[in-house]
Amino acid sequence: MKKALIVYNPMSGIRNVPRRLDYIIERFVEKDILLTPFRIGNYGNEKILEILQQDDYSFVIASGGDGTVNSLVNVINRNNIKLPIGVIPSGTCNDFARSLNIPMDLKRCIDIIIAGNTAEVDAGLINNEFYFLNTCAGGNFADVSFNTSSEFKKNFGPLAYYMKALGEVTNIRSVNLKITTDNEVVEQDFLFFLILNGKHAAGFHNVIKEADLSDGFMDILLLRNCAPIDLASLFFKVMSNDFMNDRNVMWLRTRNCTIEGNSDFILSVDGERWDKLPVTVNFINKILKVFVK
Repeated sequence: MKKALIVYNPMSGIRNVPRRLDYIIERFVEKDILLTPFRIGNYGNEKILEILQQDDYSFVIASGGDGTVNSLVNVINRNNIKLPIGVIPSGTCNDFARSLNIPMDLKRCIDIIIAGNTAEVDAGLINNEFYFLNTCAGGNFADVSFNTSSEFKKNFGPLAYYMKALGEVTNIRSVNLKITTDNEVVEQDFLFFLILNGKHAAGFHNVIKEADLSDGFMDILLLRNCAPIDLASLFFKVMSNDFMNDRNVMWLRTRNCTIEGNSDFILSVDGERWDKLPVTVNFINKILKVFVK
């Protein structure tokens, strides 16, 4: 019998996975796979690593939001554990899963994992120490995901982020940033930057339609300093996917970059708080295998 580990966050989204855990285990046992559940708590990722090293697992599953997937991927990549990952998205936005066309339906997610088809995807590496799969963001609005209460996100989903962001429009401030890529150096006053791996971010669909999870490149969106009225207009352009040609938006594509600026600039990595600038980001091509349709 094969063995697999499922790492789940009981507080993600509408908190449905803990109630369906018996069903999930049963589905895998039917396919001769013994599934070991691990509940994310306050004991750190060392426990996950300890469990993975104690037994011979064929694959691992992350059930939660983008932060849960990020935690598991960092355990695997930083310890050179070569196991494919299945994703059961149950968070607020599930941007990584949506970029891979992984459905939100639990049964269909399990069907995909059991079928065993995988794709190789990129990951960003920050300061040679921490991986991310979807986004690295900084500046105004970067704290929306981790400063929005879990109950608010449970009740309103991605709309909770939009409401929180709109409430901050009048308190914005710009910071002079220096962005060094493979081909150019940009230094200006910016309100926000977003390094993107896939197509989706913060619940917004197709932020960059051309983005590809397996091409080895990151896409960087930069929001220039602008008036609040322009920012409000831009926000609604983002909601309608009509913002890339806005004069306040800059788009860069590169394999490596360094971003320097004020150390107080708020940073977020896959929706979780990060330390401070400067950051150096390198994209590692096809470092991870993920179960897909």
